[in-house]
Amino acid sequence: MASDSNDNKPLEHSMRHLEKGPGLASAPRDFLRDLNADNLSAGVVAGIFGLSAGIIHISAGTAAGLPKDFTLLWVISYLFINGLFGLILPAYYRLPLPVANSIPGALLFAAIIPVVGLNEALGATLMAGAISVVVALAGWMSLVMRLIPMPIVMGMVAGVLLKFGTNMVMPLQNALIPAVVMITAFFLSARFLRRIPPLVVTLVVGVLYMALSGADFASVEFSFRMPEFIMPAFSVDAFLAYGLPLALILVGMETPAGVGLVKGMGYKEAPANAITFVGGVGTMVSAFFNLHSTCIAAPMTGICSSPEAGTHDKRWVAAVIVGIIFVVAAPFYGFVFSLIEAMPSYFIAIIAGLALLRVISSAMHITFSGKHEVGAMFSFLIAVSGLQIFGIGASFWALILGAAISMLVEFRDFDFSREREAFRKRFPAKSAG
Repeated sequence: MASDSNDNKPLEHSMRHLEKGPGLASAPRDFLRDLNADNLSAGVVAGIFGLSAGIIHISAGTAAGLPKDFTLLWVISYLFINGLFGLILPAYYRLPLPVANSIPGALLFAAIIPVVGLNEALGATLMAGAISVVVALAGWMSLVMRLIPMPIVMGMVAGVLLKFGTNMVMPLQNALIPAVVMITAFFLSARFLRRIPPLVVTLVVGVLYMALSGADFASVEFSFRMPEFIMPAFSVDAFLAYGLPLALILVGMETPAGVGLVKGMGYKEAPANAITFVGGVGTMVSAFFNLHSTCIAAPMTGICSSPEAGTHDKRWVAAVIVGIIFVVAAPFYGFVFSLIEAMPSYFIAIIAGLALLRVISSAMHITFSGKHEVGAMFSFLIAVSGLQIFGIGASFWALILGAAISMLVEFRDFDFSREREAFRKRFPAKSAG
């Protein structure tokens, strides 16, 4: 018994920085106990949003000249693998932490495959996941979060999510009647039907309108396909061109954005190291199944953690529902994609925009009130601009440049007290000298 205890010590030591949660043992029972109309509707909306995000992958693959068969398998793997991890993470922590993949990473992945090859790109994905795991096990995410403070993170989030708000109102220009019907249904139900979640009412009204207006479903086709195993290969070029930037995106953008959203919605703590660890492990698994990453899903986190998802202690159910929808829909995504194609594009745009309204408002409030005002403003502007530098998208640069500018002109707003205290404890003589 003593030897078993000693054998477990290295593992326990390496895992000590990962935050503890309520666990999975009672999760199924608690899920049924906490399930209600609010978190169910938010989960369904977030799940639909996640399914529609597959269109981004297909568009990126098409633009890069990749075969349609590859892109479809890519989306199937995205949904199935991330759906599985999306069942575990929110259930273990009882927090609204839906899992998906990095959209900036997806764009990099599609662009690099014609250059280095699919197997080499997946090898770089595997290395990026390993870097994320090391960062999480070392407990460095707390330092990352201090280097990129909340106002700067929320500035990036507000800039990224702003397009969802503008996309919601743009149909008023070319699809006035359905847009007015759906948006009006949302606010009228929020005002007069308080026991029925307004997103549910909006979904029902929207679907009814589409059916009555004669949406064409003739192109909808049934198909079934599971993820397929593929062996990664390794090259320095692929790692430098894609693997290292992907690791920076996962650690420096995706986790801070998700943690920022959760805290912005009133949760005091969010397991930053564990989120990064799960994303890293998921990314390593993804590398063997034609997928580029696993991480917390910022827009869906916004939907699942918003007030529309009900009370704080039950919003985690919405994230689990997203995972269920992903796993169930993945093998049938060929059918789902053809169904989404049959619906007008503004349908998802309006639903997603309405679901994120209060999240955008909260992100704006945190961005422009308090410390790091200059850095947060630049973070917001860079995220809104959509610029790309070295092929890396605006979300990443919003965090990096926003933090750099804030450190240059607002250094006193940074709090490194914990790091200084830790340094004093480790090197008392040096700190005294």
